[in-house]
Amino acid sequence: MRDAFVRKLTERAATDPAVMLLVGDLGFGVVADFGETYPRQFLNCGVAEQSMVGIAAGMAAAGRRPFVYSIANFPTLRPLEQIRNDVCYHGLGVTIVSVGAGLAYGSLGYTHHAVEDISILRSLPGMRVYSPADAMECRAAVDEILATPGPAYLRLGKNKEPLMHAEPPDLSQGAPIVVRDGTDVTLLVCGPIIVQALEVAETLSAQGVSVRVVSCPVIKPLNADAVRAAAEGTVGIVTLEEHTVLGGFGSAVLEAFAVRGWRTPILPLGLDDAATHIIGGQEWLRERAGLATPYVQQRVADFAGASA
Repeated sequence: MRDAFVRKLTERAATDPAVMLLVGDLGFGVVADFGETYPRQFLNCGVAEQSMVGIAAGMAAAGRRPFVYSIANFPTLRPLEQIRNDVCYHGLGVTIVSVGAGLAYGSLGYTHHAVEDISILRSLPGMRVYSPADAMECRAAVDEILATPGPAYLRLGKNKEPLMHAEPPDLSQGAPIVVRDGTDVTLLVCGPIIVQALEVAETLSAQGVSVRVVSCPVIKPLNADAVRAAAEGTVGIVTLEEHTVLGGFGSAVLEAFAVRGWRTPILPLGLDDAATHIIGGQEWLRERAGLATPYVQQRVADFAGASA
């Protein structure tokens, strides 16, 4: 997905000199071509994320559209004050790009696990939040970000996520996208963990439980009406995310339904409220966190039976 992001940004930079890419002295295997092709639209700010966001804010105030790119927590938590005060307070068109959503950098430990970022970034004023499931949703998100003024957060997987779509979907209305239809329960997913959701749906289908899998790459602003419509005809919604259940995607759905008085049963699945002290690969960490396919499958099956 990170390759798809850089390729898409390179395409847009070719026709829009306002597009800028700022990096924190990393990812050169991915961003090198952009820097060589458009050196006046590329800046390596060094290992100084707070300064990088401040520079991006200045660029945006001067009419540029900077994308600040780094791994996991580095472009989000380290410069959070600058994102809040320099970018969001002024409503500037800076896009924060975090690569390695959730536990993608599992073997590097908790410092590299992006598991609270949705909660924190979506709480900031005017910040739009995107978590694409595949390269096509990523390309669509870049177009939507550049078509809309103001700050944005783009949360990417690490790489080589399988395609969910044949072409980029339309994200202009923020509507979720049905990836697999079903009639019993709606599994609403943000990000690359949708692969797990499709495995769950396939397994439960053989057991007589029909699961509708829906990708929701636009977390904020959440199109609550479209989310509700996407789940129509099923007993309820299970949200799935590689992120803490506190304040994340599931919380956003719960909040939206609660304030509207909608009584749809909703079960949020994600990481518990605990720091991950263990180190290992992404799939192994998902298993330890209860997000591997067998565990999600059981929770969805139980939810479908209890809510029927």
